[in-house]
Amino acid sequence: MTMAETRVKQWGNSLGIVIPHYIAKMENLSEGDVVKIEIEKEKRINGFGMFKHIPQFKEEGEDHKEFW
Repeated sequence: MTMAETRVKQWGNSLGIVIPHYIAKMENLSEGDVVKIEIEKEKRINGFGMFKHIPQFKEEGEDHKEFW
């Protein structure tokens, strides 16, 4: 079994996915072959406002020369 990440696209009234060429070649796929797919939607995280109470970063001065 080979896994790939791809985007869902609109085709007319349907949705579809494209199997990347390298996977089609690796799995010896041809037009008309029947395949099984497992669908797992990637969850996106909205990070807006996540860090609003954290102070801004400060650039360190020359105080830590012993680490360099």
